[in-house]
Amino acid sequence: MLENLLNLVQQNSGESIIQNPAIPNERNDEAVALASNSIFDGIKNAVSNGNMNDVLNMFNQNNTSNENPVTQHIQGGFIQDLVQKIGIDSSAASSIASNLIPTVLQNLVSKTNDPNDSSFDLQSIIQHVGGGNFDIKNIINSFSGNNSTNQSGGSNILDNIKGLFGN
Repeated sequence: MLENLLNLVQQNSGESIIQNPAIPNERNDEAVALASNSIFDGIKNAVSNGNMNDVLNMFNQNNTSNENPVTQHIQGGFIQDLVQKIGIDSSAASSIASNLIPTVLQNLVSKTNDPNDSSFDLQSIIQHVGGGNFDIKNIINSFSGNNSTNQSGGSNILDNIKGLFGN
């Protein structure tokens, strides 16, 4: 999954990174890697901080705009990395992040939702960032209210989310 994500960022980084004079050419690969890591870490942090609904909305509602909280968090991490690790100014870093991250996320969501494209699937993405075994369909049903639960030991959202972290 991480290699596919890196390739996806590389495919979309032309104008934002490769052709951008704010990033020295010898640091282009580093900037692409930082973007990939920011996306992975941003989704992972959203899941681990209990914002699974935001992640699922991003994939189910195709919402990767700059207003999406997951997108904003990923952009913030990427901006910070560009400033601290590559040394570009925050204005240029912000411009790069606001152009690149939503585009890459849009492509990630599109590939994830395309039954003819096996490069990404939501189950494996959530397993990679959550580190556990669980059924994503069961979690989606829990969030959407389609899962039958009962008070006497039936499954619930917390039980499903615990599976993300191997508990």
